[in-house]
Amino acid sequence: MSSVSFNRALYLRAAEDLRPNEKQWQAYESTGHCVLLAGPGSGKTKTLTVKLARLLSEDVDEPRGIACITYNNECTRELENRLDALGITPGGRVFIGTVHSFSLTQILLPYAKVAGLGLPDEFTVASRQQTRAALVAAHAKVIGGPENPQDWEMRLGRHRRRFLNRERPEWKTLDPQLSGLVEAYEAELRALGLIDFDDMPLLAVRALAANKWLRTAMVAKYPILAVDEYQDLGLALHGMVMGLCFSAGMRLFAVGDVDQSIYGFTGATPELLRRLSEREDVETVRLGLNYRCGSRIVSASEYALGEERGYKAPEDAHEGTIYFHPCTGGYAGQARYLIEELIPEIRERRPDIILGEIAVLYPAAFLGDDVANAAAEYGYSVIRTDGNALYPRGSRLMRWLEQCAMWCCGGWRSGTPRLSRVVSEGTRLFYEAIADEDKRLAFQRDLTAALWDRRDESLGLYDWLTALRDDIIRSQVDLARSLADEYCTLNDFLARIGPVGDVDDFPLAEFAGIGIGLDRINLSTLHSAKGREFDVVILFGAEEGRLPRNNATENDVREARRLFYVGFTRARHEIHLMYGQHNSSRFVTEVQERLEGE
Repeated sequence: MSSVSFNRALYLRAAEDLRPNEKQWQAYESTGHCVLLAGPGSGKTKTLTVKLARLLSEDVDEPRGIACITYNNECTRELENRLDALGITPGGRVFIGTVHSFSLTQILLPYAKVAGLGLPDEFTVASRQQTRAALVAAHAKVIGGPENPQDWEMRLGRHRRRFLNRERPEWKTLDPQLSGLVEAYEAELRALGLIDFDDMPLLAVRALAANKWLRTAMVAKYPILAVDEYQDLGLALHGMVMGLCFSAGMRLFAVGDVDQSIYGFTGATPELLRRLSEREDVETVRLGLNYRCGSRIVSASEYALGEERGYKAPEDAHEGTIYFHPCTGGYAGQARYLIEELIPEIRERRPDIILGEIAVLYPAAFLGDDVANAAAEYGYSVIRTDGNALYPRGSRLMRWLEQCAMWCCGGWRSGTPRLSRVVSEGTRLFYEAIADEDKRLAFQRDLTAALWDRRDESLGLYDWLTALRDDIIRSQVDLARSLADEYCTLNDFLARIGPVGDVDDFPLAEFAGIGIGLDRINLSTLHSAKGREFDVVILFGAEEGRLPRNNATENDVREARRLFYVGFTRARHEIHLMYGQHNSSRFVTEVQERLEGE
């Protein structure tokens, strides 16, 4: 059987699961621009991936393909895993990645030289150290004074992302000093032949706007554009969609939920999705069932959101439970109660639960320190996905190395993960360095040999990672233009677990377990938990001053409520709300009062 017919059989079988849900089936059957408004637990990822498989099989002839843009590398991996189950591997005809990755790999690297962007021929992506140095130099020229230039970083980023067209008079008049700082900062980067993370989508939008031939080329390669988590992706992505889909003829399938827009500090604007869904030339489908949460959690989630959306649980859904835990002793006291009493109580009530199905979510990363310390004292292992984790969970290189470790720690026997998948992900990670077939085959041969020789879960992680870095990774990074920060992340982690680091080295099997996380309590900020789900969620530090923060604006309060709603709807069976005894968040108080009034 050919791969195409095999893929077709897989997605047709999966599509039958969508048929009983009228709205999912409507989205699956759509033939033009379509916006899928999908609340928590509504099956949107399954709908999206099955739809993509159908589009690739039925609507797009080879060698043309489909581009799918999503918010971050975690979302990318989830989509890749789902599509892999349908027999579709990214690469070739299928692009799956962030808006930054799309901008860099599909527009800037191939076309910057001829698109009139004024970039050096061999520009590279700046490391974090280089962007800091550029900001220091620009600040000295434009502002001066004794303040820390890094205090301007967030304002500078927001200002850059706000103005896609700097020909507008507001660029010069709204905040001349900030605009001057942006221009000086970018000039410092360009003088060194660099672009930064924010440059990628901003330059890509300018290139598309200024060059009709480029829009035509993109539509020729990708006649269909899918966008996941549309509400989080901001003005630059919206500008691309408007130009490619509503001017140049690319077909759009967008998925999102304005109620889960929680990245306002990065420029996310939920109004853009709402505006898109109201266009007359777009078919808008709203999913109304929540398959994840128990029925009581679904109904209470509307109290958490403060809005009625009409979401329902399926008729055969479990009920779910909401618990309230006022605590004394500050955050350390809350953490002790959580570990000493609450976790054992949950495990007694649910004897079959594994620790990986319990998540402790909090509004700020430092709150995880108290929980991690208490967990360590009582012998619990944790996996952190916040700013204080051992390494950033969004790092593509580190997540790939986790996959390599899993293969070396038994995956070579079980087939989970498959070696072909590990090699394929590595090939895409280092695509810039693997420019031709001979280099690709050499990389695959060298990586396979390196992993085969290191199939020993008792190996120390430091030695294993150091050898893989020196034998495989360094030579690839030297030839790449976009992996400087990823390489710094690896080296920083090695320094921490090395002989003079602040973290004891640990076995390779433990590193592989980070990728699996089965026997570890999940610790995560609310932001990092988006898109995930757990049997039990403990919302830690749900207090005034944190959720929302002190002196919050009206917009800040709205986004904090959406953040609370996102955390609330991660739970399948139980949601536990923890807070200081006399300082519960207004959102917690409202949920409790409305539940008591039922």
